Amino acid sequence: MSLDLRSAVGDRDDERAPRTFRSVTTIRFRCAEPGATSFADLIAPSVTAVSLNGRDLDPGEVFDGARILLEDLAAENELVVDAQCAYSRTGEGMHRFVDPEDGEVYLYTQYEPADSRRVFANFEQPDLKAPFRFEVRAPEGWVVWSNGVGELTDGVWRFAETKPISTYITAVVAGPYHYVTDSYSRTFDDGTTLEIPLGAMCRKGLAPHFDSDDVFLVTKQGLDFFHDHFDYPYPFGKYDQAFVPEYNLGAMENPGLVTFREEFIFRGKVTQASYEGRANVILHEMAHMWFGDLVTMEWWDDLWLKESFADFMGAFSLVGATRFKDGWITFANRRKAWAYRADQLPSTHPITADIRDLQDAKLNFDGITYAKGASVLKQLVAYVGRDAFLEGARRYFKRNAYGNTRLGDLLSVLEETSGRDLATWSRAWLETAGVNSLTPQVILSADGRITELSVLQEAAESHPELRPHRVAVGLYRSEAGALTRYARAEVDVFGPRTVVGELAGSAAPDLVLVNDDDLTYCKIRFDETSLATLRSHLGDITDPLARALCWSALWNLTRDALMPGRDFIDLVLRFAGRESDIGVLQMLHAWANSALTFYAAPEWRETGARLLADGALKELRLAEPGSQHQLTWARFFAAVASSEADLQLLQGLLEGTAKIDGLDVDQELRWTLLEPLAAHGTADESVLAAELARDDTASGKRHQVRCLAARPSAAVKAQAWASVVESDALSNALVEATIAGFTQPSQRELLAPYAAKYFAAIERVWTERSIQIGMDVVKGLFPALQDSQETLDATDAWLAAHEGAAPALRRLVLEARDDLARTLRGQACDRAAAV
Repeated sequence: MSLDLRSAVGDRDDERAPRTFRSVTTIRFRCAEPGATSFADLIAPSVTAVSLNGRDLDPGEVFDGARILLEDLAAENELVVDAQCAYSRTGEGMHRFVDPEDGEVYLYTQYEPADSRRVFANFEQPDLKAPFRFEVRAPEGWVVWSNGVGELTDGVWRFAETKPISTYITAVVAGPYHYVTDSYSRTFDDGTTLEIPLGAMCRKGLAPHFDSDDVFLVTKQGLDFFHDHFDYPYPFGKYDQAFVPEYNLGAMENPGLVTFREEFIFRGKVTQASYEGRANVILHEMAHMWFGDLVTMEWWDDLWLKESFADFMGAFSLVGATRFKDGWITFANRRKAWAYRADQLPSTHPITADIRDLQDAKLNFDGITYAKGASVLKQLVAYVGRDAFLEGARRYFKRNAYGNTRLGDLLSVLEETSGRDLATWSRAWLETAGVNSLTPQVILSADGRITELSVLQEAAESHPELRPHRVAVGLYRSEAGALTRYARAEVDVFGPRTVVGELAGSAAPDLVLVNDDDLTYCKIRFDETSLATLRSHLGDITDPLARALCWSALWNLTRDALMPGRDFIDLVLRFAGRESDIGVLQMLHAWANSALTFYAAPEWRETGARLLADGALKELRLAEPGSQHQLTWARFFAAVASSEADLQLLQGLLEGTAKIDGLDVDQELRWTLLEPLAAHGTADESVLAAELARDDTASGKRHQVRCLAARPSAAVKAQAWASVVESDALSNALVEATIAGFTQPSQRELLAPYAAKYFAAIERVWTERSIQIGMDVVKGLFPALQDSQETLDATDAWLAAHEGAAPALRRLVLEARDDLARTLRGQACDRAAAV
């Protein structure tokens, strides 16, 4: 196909006016039933010409805005489509971004699950793989990249033909990007050598911050790791990685041209958790080169065949190949928290989902498909053994290279290598929804030893499946100020009750940790003795993974209204300052803020806010100067600051009249400190305009837009609402920033009128806007801060009156409704704790 992108630049009176580019596509394809009728996919403002097997077709008759009708097909066919396609401002299709810093234009494509049809005519489904050849005309001075190696000849960029791949992973990136190169070389046991050209790019404005050396280091470590374990050479030639603006996802696995959100280029000081997160994403996308690109799911119901594997392999390779040896702690604490939440929503689904349409596919890029699927794979590795699992992967690649698979294709090869019957395992883990709870039950003898220790398994009424779990049960006791493990046993848990015979006779524990080492996917519960130990000695647990698992379990108790929100906040105040893992600490801060915002009784919120702010400031002053812990506590203090004294300190840090030794208030931290000042009316529009002048960049503009929408004014809220709900003028990134600023927990009364407006608007927004913007609006503007029975009733009334609404829209509202009901249960639990 041929794309002419020269229209991307040039004077326009209004940059928001629609722009189009020419797209000419030639598709050669076979038809199993000559004479049959079919269609090609294309979303475009207009089609200039359509030719099928040399016959000119009338575009007005065959093109309906989304499909091109193809009648009387031959056994061998050639379709040529000449269309005017639209540049995108929503991150879908061919996204066009104008850098406010220097006026430069940058383009990139993003297609998953089905937006390549916005750029060229095609058959848009993952099992219709084909080789692709791109030709691109671009403005003079630009560089263009695609999946294959490109060369500029006579003003046209021509790219090498790809291997057979799916439409959604083809890619084009074009513009005056800053581009850095490196190379990777690997010699295999048979003496052959693989040379892979490496490249990495970003906007010119971000070039001073671009640590490409670290990106290349992780890339090379990942390529070594996957070559060692997959025994299948990287199949797509070069390996470019583009960090692009206004990106909707974390990253996308386009073979030979992976795209990432540019926020992975850090403009200010960040913690090691940020570098670890970026490395994990780099490796996740690299794993897709095999799981997803080389071998692709047949349809989106087996989406897990790529995403679950990439999520698991991201953590697996992170720990095995890079400096981030605590990656499984982050996985247990952060990724699985996402899965546990998703798996308790009314929209939960089996890992192998039933995908009815492309909106379903879009929404199923969720915590089930990614994090639960990865957790289940970790369980599968424990079940079949690491060697059998990896050998199964190797056979899977070789048998299905450049093809498409279903669940059965993977299970059959794993059965070969492990000797286990995986049909039962698959039914329990992949084909049912919901999360089980595992609780220890301890019976002690008169002399203080374990007579019997058993694991009780429970399931929710809505999803009653009890599953087989391979778990480790750890026994911990407190000695000399340390809570350490003194006994451990692995056991297969089946049914409602499983006895752990190996631990009989052990000394009485202070803490029993079911799922020690995080082998399975479950909610951990505690017996009364263990819970009492955690309330007093949580910070004494010496093993960081065990500590992270306990924190996660306590957060689940809070979300399930089994622990008062104020109790969780108290635990954070007493023990978070001793947390060594920076990623866990950041998660604790997020959870504590959520506990205050949603699960604490409203009448206790002011007290809780003061306690959190005082505690955060205390830890900020105690933290080692210049450390990542100091930076993390500074950010948390800003997030919970509300009193006059707190705001004065933030103002002083910005102006330089206050100082905390070692705390470097760089530009990113300045914006972090400004948001609460804006939200509490201390920083007005002129202050924010001055800050934008100081940081007149794309990143600065996003920060300013968020802070402007955060101001406590009815007029400000009305303007923000209108700019997102009533207009499509804002790009996807600025929609996201506006919504983030609009929804301030300290402004519940100010936001109250928008609850009714939300329910009146969402069906229209869903119909008129793109899926991505629709999702942002429906999820981001749900009146979750109007946490009352009245809002719950209004949600139920909308659902009852809109049974015929789009299923994906109803799903989002049902999920928000469930979160609100959970909020009310949590507040009731917290209120009861005060009695």
